Amino acid sequence: MTVRKGKKLTISIQEHMAIDVCPGPIRPIRQISAYFPRLSPTAEPISPNPASPLALSPGVGASGGTSASLLSPLQAGARGGGGTLSAASSIETSVDICSSDSDDSTALGTLEFELRYERATSSLHCTIIRAKGLKPMDFNGLADPYVKLHLLPGACKANKLKTKTVRNSLNPVWNETLTYIGITEEDMLRKTLRLSVCDEDKLTHNEFIGESRVALRRVKPDQTKRFYICLEHPPPLPSPTAMGAALRGISCYLREWENEQLTSLEERGRLLLSLQFLTPPAEGEEGRRGGLYVGVLRCAHLAAMDVNGFSDPYVKIYLKPDVKKKSKHKTAVIKKTLNPEFNEEFFYEISLSELVHKTLEVTVWDYDLGRSNDFIGGVCLSCHVQGDALRHWMDCLRNKGQRVERWHILANELPQTTCHD
Repeated sequence: MTVRKGKKLTISIQEHMAIDVCPGPIRPIRQISAYFPRLSPTAEPISPNPASPLALSPGVGASGGTSASLLSPLQAGARGGGGTLSAASSIETSVDICSSDSDDSTALGTLEFELRYERATSSLHCTIIRAKGLKPMDFNGLADPYVKLHLLPGACKANKLKTKTVRNSLNPVWNETLTYIGITEEDMLRKTLRLSVCDEDKLTHNEFIGESRVALRRVKPDQTKRFYICLEHPPPLPSPTAMGAALRGISCYLREWENEQLTSLEERGRLLLSLQFLTPPAEGEEGRRGGLYVGVLRCAHLAAMDVNGFSDPYVKIYLKPDVKKKSKHKTAVIKKTLNPEFNEEFFYEISLSELVHKTLEVTVWDYDLGRSNDFIGGVCLSCHVQGDALRHWMDCLRNKGQRVERWHILANELPQTTCHD
């Protein structure tokens, strides 16, 4: 490059590109998680360092002894003593991200709660303790939060529980215990509890703040487990428009398969039955008659069959084969509920040798005035079935004189699904 006296200094485009495009030393590509670390709530907070912000900066030459990259990820323990969570500790606790530069990195808040499963009563207790640092949802910079619980998979209306609403707070304290009844050990292995934090609005629809999901298999029976969970956005649904033709076909197939699995796992509700077989009393002795006593105690999480989101349930029982058509019993109708309590007992005068060849059919129905009643679900107990129904039946026959109670999952299909009232 030559410059004549009296002329302006000019640089050719080739020289300009050679100066500005020099890449410098090649560095390995870091993972995006290195730029957004999840820190432990017990660790010391990271102190901001104004001398080295995360900003775009040109590289310094080799003579300077340093070379700055475009973005410098935070290293564990490099500043302020904070460290990243290990795989084991991240399961127990989650923390909010200390950044508010964009909407994507804004923390939704944290939720603290306890879970306890009591095996003897088949109940799951969820104690909602408090939330911290919730995202403001109202014009005054606050929120009116409450917590909703759902058991997945399952009917949303039947197993939804809700806490009270705390007004004008981003750090609400509830200390409220919500209880699910009729939860079996099988449910604890395959079900997931979803906790959703929402903002209540009286004039408009309620707004969603964040949610968290906990697999119930992490809770041991008869032990209380406490969780500190960071709220998250709901998982996004896959968009077929963003996929290629082949991926779109696979996505549709997987969606159909998932719907079939959810349909097979569809539950119509739970039924708590008690069975007791008494031998006939000897001559001259006073006592209860000998035979089978069937107690219909209660139902839980029934499917909603009416337009108002509830049902009008009642229970019918048969002891089949029923040659004389005299084994039918029916409970009273409980209006507008999905968790009815019946506490009714019925008696069949029958010997043990005859009972071995019988099948107890218990069905739950929704009463409709002026039209046919809707079948909700049912269960059959005999020596020819499997699972909990068989165990309950055999326990009744073996433990004569003892009352045996057990929860049963209602099946959505039985040999007879029409009402003959």
